[in-house]
Amino acid sequence: MIGQVLTKFFGSRNDRVLKKIQPVVDRINKLEPEMQKLDDSALAAKTVEFKGRLEKGETIDELLVEAFAVAREAAVRVLGQRPYDVQLIGGIILHQGKIAEMKTGEGKTLVATLPVYLNSLAGKGVHVVTVNDYLARRDSEWMGGIYHFLGLSTGTILHSLDDAERRAAYAADVTYGTNNEFGFDYLRDNMKFRLEDYCQRKHFFAIVDEVDSILIDEARTPLIISGPSEMSTELYHEVNKIIPQFKKDVHYEVDEKAKSLATTEEGVALGEKLLKVENLYDPKNIELLHHLNQGLKAHHLFTRDIDYLVQNGEVVIVDEFTGRTMPGRRYSDGLHQALEAKEGVKIERENQTLASITFQNYFRMYEKLAGMTGTADTEAAEFKKIYGLEVTVMPTHQDMIRIDYADVIYKNAKAKFRAVVKEIKELHAKGQPVLVGTVNIEISEMLSAMLKKEVVPHSVLNAKHHAQEAEIIAEAGHKGRVTIATNMAGRGTDIKLAEGVAELGGLHILGTGRHESRRIDNQLRGRSGRQGDLGSSRF
Repeated sequence: MIGQVLTKFFGSRNDRVLKKIQPVVDRINKLEPEMQKLDDSALAAKTVEFKGRLEKGETIDELLVEAFAVAREAAVRVLGQRPYDVQLIGGIILHQGKIAEMKTGEGKTLVATLPVYLNSLAGKGVHVVTVNDYLARRDSEWMGGIYHFLGLSTGTILHSLDDAERRAAYAADVTYGTNNEFGFDYLRDNMKFRLEDYCQRKHFFAIVDEVDSILIDEARTPLIISGPSEMSTELYHEVNKIIPQFKKDVHYEVDEKAKSLATTEEGVALGEKLLKVENLYDPKNIELLHHLNQGLKAHHLFTRDIDYLVQNGEVVIVDEFTGRTMPGRRYSDGLHQALEAKEGVKIERENQTLASITFQNYFRMYEKLAGMTGTADTEAAEFKKIYGLEVTVMPTHQDMIRIDYADVIYKNAKAKFRAVVKEIKELHAKGQPVLVGTVNIEISEMLSAMLKKEVVPHSVLNAKHHAQEAEIIAEAGHKGRVTIATNMAGRGTDIKLAEGVAELGGLHILGTGRHESRRIDNQLRGRSGRQGDLGSSRF
């Protein structure tokens, strides 16, 4: 109660932070007429002038006002987009090494150009980290125009590059890439024998896009470089043959929540009988026990098309948070081999770890770290504790007018999906576009089959088709469009409303179930009602 009264008088901490920044924004705006008078070459020459002043002992902070004014004018000339005042505030917060929470559709990509330009003047290289290769390529081409205009170089780290190309990309003033590429390059550098073979330079400043996804959802995911070990793969086939004889709750017990499984005494006895050994817990049989446990896990905890797909004779993992496939990644401890035996595909050799790091430890190496996302405030305490990053919520440029309806809950799944299809049909009939969010691939395929029966034209977007992702999502705002997507639904791609759609109520978001991470639900909601557009959502 007292807190509420004080907030009313003094404003929340967030309001106070924004208030402090406002005078700086006013100073940047004052310089605008002066920048507009400069011709292109004079504007570009400012970069050389700033670098000279830094060498003479001025600090980056002292250059902020002028550098932001220059970068804003460059954005107007190159892209025809003028960063709004709220985008300047966002840029200042990123420069201060904080997290800027900006609602989806507020132009985060453009905001990043301001602090990136300012910090790249130091000549130590600035990294912009995105969630996937498509966004890294798109942003570096799209925003690269501004940097090239101002005389800076850009590089993009893509999966296909060799060492020499990577070194060149890291030597650029601004480097775009995904968190995986940056992390793996660091590990590969650490396995080299000569310093001149290193690709990366020192870790100076990074701006992480979709910071919640990378620094929290995937924070404990270790990046591992491994090599093949000497073990034979025969045993997996042998164990796989006996698994069907084990009965649930008799021979083993499953803990669904912890995704773990334990054999009972009866199960151990059956295992000993089938594998023809006296005691499974004897040190010399420890490997058999391990294989048996992994075989049971593969059969009873992991489900095809939810946890993994089988593509081109390989078992490919599906990321539970984003619904994307992760080709090249393998489960460790023989679990992947057990899945390969279960699905009857070629069993690859087990790997041993040569180098590993988690994203959490990798990103802590940067002298300064900043991030942006549409949904960070729910995790503010965690960001502060682990990374020392503060979260500031940005005001929107135009008021948010999306209608978020209350959740609707059904007695069983059948009734729920009947209602979902009914709602889609009604909205489709009146021409309002719908984006349907599903928690996993299986549900998206099932819904798609139900809609086919009802003859509702639609497109499906999940890990199986993620190459066309951006195109499908970008067209999701057209009249009468129905798009079914797993929760990764086009983070970072803008859904523009076509002519006449706003009158029908804008884009409707229909979530078919709550995800265990609240933020992923907010991400889905945020695909609608961007930049003051009309829209609605319901889970």
